[in-house]
Amino acid sequence: MSLVGKEILPFKAEAYQDGKFLEVTHEDFKGQWSVVVFYPADFTFVCPTELEDLQSEYDNLKELGVEVYSVSTDTHFTHKAWHDNSETIGKIEFVMVGDPSHTLSKNFNVLIEEEGVADRGTFIIDPDGVVQGVEINAGNLGRDSSAIVKKIKAAQYVRNHPDEVCPAKWKEGSKTLKPGLDLVGKI
Repeated sequence: MSLVGKEILPFKAEAYQDGKFLEVTHEDFKGQWSVVVFYPADFTFVCPTELEDLQSEYDNLKELGVEVYSVSTDTHFTHKAWHDNSETIGKIEFVMVGDPSHTLSKNFNVLIEEEGVADRGTFIIDPDGVVQGVEINAGNLGRDSSAIVKKIKAAQYVRNHPDEVCPAKWKEGSKTLKPGLDLVGKI
């Protein structure tokens, strides 16, 4: 069942960021845009390339008022150890959430039960805590974080212009559409 248009479920989790442990809850997702990026596991192969790519877009996302939360079923202690021992992961500035209880992975429907890890899931959440976008990739397919930035810009645009929609390949500043009978069959 799709989570698009649904409010995120309540949760509480431990996380690591900027040399500190912190608690993250569903309330942290309200009042700002958020991107939640699930990945299978720390100390693996594709995962660090994705998180490094996400870090390369972090300043752009922050400028858009977006906070990033990476999540795996590892503990927040494991996230710290990975951050301390990997040159790539040591660059990460965003929140790294531990989900050893699988609560978040289940809430977001990305848990691979038989393996105890999460699928590669990306969730765009609006300031009301409502999911506006979902993308799920197989474990062997890494994501491109620049696509997340484009989707955030489109989601923010339509939130601020509810009578308009963004067509395929929409870029900031380009033309949008105003749904109506006059467009039916003409696009």
